[in-house]
Amino acid sequence: MGQCNDAYSAIQIAVALSKAFNVGVNDLPLSMVLSWYEQKAVAILLTLLHLGIKNIRLGPSLPAFLSPAVLDTLVKTFDIKMITTPDQDLKAILG
Repeated sequence: MGQCNDAYSAIQIAVALSKAFNVGVNDLPLSMVLSWYEQKAVAILLTLLHLGIKNIRLGPSLPAFLSPAVLDTLVKTFDIKMITTPDQDLKAILG
């Protein structure tokens, strides 16, 4: 969708699609990659987690406040993934 400040628009599109197809947002074949370059990404991540959005890819590095225990919980609860290489990520996202 573009830059991280477009996350709200991406969520609104996903919600509209989920209503149109009568499925949950996390049942749609959509992926979100959250680039970790600025502090506002923290607010975006927390918003996505609050909304129950799963399968988020984070990178290029993890934020410093994510301890191994917190990361483990996020992986188990929200299926958070680290980005890898562009080719590997696109293959995983697009199938």
